[in-house]
Amino acid sequence: MLAAMPPTSPNPRNGGEAHIRERVRDRADACPGALRLHRADDGGLARLRLPTGVLTARQVAALADLSGRLGDGRIGVTSRGNLDLRGLPDDCGLTLAELLGGAGLLPSAAHERVRNMVVSPLAGLDGRGFGDVQAWARELDALLCAQAWTTGLSGRFLFAVDDGRGDVAALGGDVTLLAEPGGRALVRIGGLARRVAAGDAPVAALAAAEAFLTVAREAGTGAWRVAELPSDAALEDAVTSCLAAAGVAAAPAAGEALLDAAPPVPGLVGECAVSVVAPLGRVTTEQFRALAPGDGDEVRVTPWRGFVVAGLPGRAEAERRLAALEAAGYLVRPGSPWLAVTACTGRPGCGKALADVRADARPLDDPPLRGLPVHWSGCERRCGHPQGDWVDALATGDGTYALTVRTARRDNDDAHPQAQAQR
Repeated sequence: MLAAMPPTSPNPRNGGEAHIRERVRDRADACPGALRLHRADDGGLARLRLPTGVLTARQVAALADLSGRLGDGRIGVTSRGNLDLRGLPDDCGLTLAELLGGAGLLPSAAHERVRNMVVSPLAGLDGRGFGDVQAWARELDALLCAQAWTTGLSGRFLFAVDDGRGDVAALGGDVTLLAEPGGRALVRIGGLARRVAAGDAPVAALAAAEAFLTVAREAGTGAWRVAELPSDAALEDAVTSCLAAAGVAAAPAAGEALLDAAPPVPGLVGECAVSVVAPLGRVTTEQFRALAPGDGDEVRVTPWRGFVVAGLPGRAEAERRLAALEAAGYLVRPGSPWLAVTACTGRPGCGKALADVRADARPLDDPPLRGLPVHWSGCERRCGHPQGDWVDALATGDGTYALTVRTARRDNDDAHPQAQAQR
């Protein structure tokens, strides 16, 4: 049921880019990792970074075992394609590290929180895109883990590795690699763009991250992300210097339009892969196991809280697997209204939440809101909200949700109040 809601200020949610650039950070970020757990009301929360977004069948089984053995028996998928394990005991650190290391998911304990990367999940599967971006991601991850200085990046600093279709390039990465035809790549950081040879793309991305840290140290603001730097002027000089020091030949590419492709559509992908979405971004261990029952399966985790299962032997097996995943509870059809619904953790897992938002979350059928994604939040932090235009369903604490349409722009979010939804 919807009831009238009095007008509220249409000021930007984050105050705009100018507000971000004026921010001074006086502490390190507290983003959880695989080894540095966040203490939640339902126990420890571990966040596992997957730089290439790819899991083998053995790793899927290992994570399911780990969640069932140490956690609450569920696995969450974040808007960055990371995996969350919840309900972990205080004394599980050593066991957790051993299990993740044994599965090949923890190459460097010192770097595990800075291995933040999103990669086009359909790369190489549907005939679109350019270049082997999975290879770029693997090389960039190895470069990150090989350097001591990269541990200075915050747990929120994000690399986006896009095969040219524009899907992950639109997700607000601090450093974005965009594959281009003819063996070239575009490197973006802030408002800057440089064109490099495809073979230099991973090294160029690392150099751009080094430029960010250089400018952040000189500014003394403790910036976690590129948008928090004082200006692009100092960044431009640092990028030029770091690229030259890395031996990367780069040409300015100002004024290039940023592509914006849609996320993977649930269903068949070509003849040998399927795409599915986890309802509200959380699955049980048995649902997780259902992704990869075969040794040759490859599971790609998407930043849209879904999975792409690749490497299937043919269309018949792909159709069979899609049916099995639908039976397991995944969203496998493009018309489902639940594809547009996301939610934060809410009660009882989060002490800041004002409601059990995962129980309350639902699609909205109100005509003015139809067609927009809706994110249900238990508090004003709005954890995990989508990019672009979306409906903000914010718990008020009195059994209702304030509904606000938020229109995202590159440097601004305009909030337009709509209505108040009752449970």
